[in-house]
Amino acid sequence: MRFAQGAGRLAGIAGWLLGWRPDEFWRATPAELRAVLAAMRGDDAPVDGVDAGALARLMQAMPD
Repeated sequence: MRFAQGAGRLAGIAGWLLGWRPDEFWRATPAELRAVLAAMRGDDAPVDGVDAGALARLMQAMPD
């Protein structure tokens, strides 16, 4: 894929998913675009869940 094709594709994705206008896309760095897209996918979400003890305390504190 050539640069122009790849950039055009990414600009379209940024416009569609992020609501970015073309000037916002072109001012963003590749690292900024990667960080925003990773956050949208949930890549930055913590992997650890709640342990059994914490869940029991939450259930006791909020029984509804």
